[in-house]
Amino acid sequence: MSKLRLGVLGLGEGRSIISAALNSEMWDLAVLCDLNEQLCEDRCEEFKFAHYTTKLDEMLADASIDAVGVYTPDPLHARHIIACLNAGKHVICTKPLIDDLKDAKAVMDAGRKSGKCVYVGQSSRFFEPMIRQRADFEAGKHGELFSIEAYYNADNRWFMQREWARKGGLKWLYGGLSHPVDLVRWYMPNITEVFGYGTLTANGRELGLTDPDAMHFVCTTADGKIARISGSYSAPYGNHRRDSGMSCVLRGLTGSSQADYSDLRYSTHFAGEGGSRQYDLEHRNSYYFRFGGKSHHAGEYQNYIEHFARELQVGRTPTPDIAEGIITVATMSAMEAALTTGKPQKIADVLNSNGLGDLV
Repeated sequence: MSKLRLGVLGLGEGRSIISAALNSEMWDLAVLCDLNEQLCEDRCEEFKFAHYTTKLDEMLADASIDAVGVYTPDPLHARHIIACLNAGKHVICTKPLIDDLKDAKAVMDAGRKSGKCVYVGQSSRFFEPMIRQRADFEAGKHGELFSIEAYYNADNRWFMQREWARKGGLKWLYGGLSHPVDLVRWYMPNITEVFGYGTLTANGRELGLTDPDAMHFVCTTADGKIARISGSYSAPYGNHRRDSGMSCVLRGLTGSSQADYSDLRYSTHFAGEGGSRQYDLEHRNSYYFRFGGKSHHAGEYQNYIEHFARELQVGRTPTPDIAEGIITVATMSAMEAALTTGKPQKIADVLNSNGLGDLV
C-alpha cells in the first residue's frame, strides 16, 4: 500500500499528530495549516518541516491529500469536518467529535454524501496499557463484565492559556471527560442512563471557567451493568506512584484488570494465572512521550493513524467512527443535563430530541 498523505489543520493542538505522521512508515505529512502564520512557522521550525499554508481552501484544493487531521478548537470541529468531507478528504478529528449535537445531522449528512470516513481520535484507546487490556478482554480473560471504572484527573490549568478556552469555548465535560467516557463506552456501548454531580472549583473560577471542572458520574446499561466515570482538571491529581492520571478498571466474573496511563502500568488478576500480576511498561516512554513531558503523547497518535490506515487498506470503516463519536457526545450531553437538572438522564431521550433516533 502506498503511503497516505495527511494535512493537519489547527497547530495549537496538532503537535502530536505532526510527530506521528513524520515518524510513520504509513503516512506522509503533506502540509500544515493554521490562521496564525507565526504558529505555522514555529511548528515548521520545531519539526524541521517546510510546507504550510494559512488558507484552509488552499489545503483542501490539494488533490494529493488523502486525509485531514482536525485539531482546531472544539467549537469549530463540525464546520471543519464538513468542509474537509465536501472537499473529498477523509477526516481524523481529535475528541470530542463535536461539542453540540445540533451539528450532528449536518456532519452525518456530509459523511454519507462524501463516502469518506470520519474517525474520532480517541487517543487513550491506543496507549500501551489500554492496548494490552483490550487484548485480554477480547481473549475472554475477564469473563462477563459487570462493572467498569474510568477516570481522568489532571492539573490542566495551563490549558487556559489558549485564547479560545479563555473566551468560554472550553467545557471540561467534553474536553477532558471524553477520555474516560470513551473507554467505558468501548466496553459498554449500550449505556442507557447516566447521573452525576459536578462542581466548579475556586481554581477553575479564578481561571475564568463557568462550567464544572470536577465531576463524578454513574452509568447503567439495559441489562444492569454499571460504570463510574470521574474527572478533575484544575488541581494536582495526587502522588503519581499511587494514582495514575488516567485509569480504566474492568471487573468481570473471571478476572479484573487496571490499565494506568501516565506511569505505563498494567495490572491483572485472572482466574488460572496464579494471582495478581503487574506489568511495568516504562521502557516505552520514549515512544509515547516524545516532547513536552507527559502533556503530549505522540505515540498514541501514531498508533491510531496507523490503525486508520490499516483499516482503510482492508476495506473496513475505522472506529470509533462518526456514529460512535456522536453517541459518545450524546452521552456527555446527557451527563451535562444530569448536572443541570439533578435527575438521571437517558441517552435515547437525548438522541431522539436531536433528531438522531436512528442511532438508538
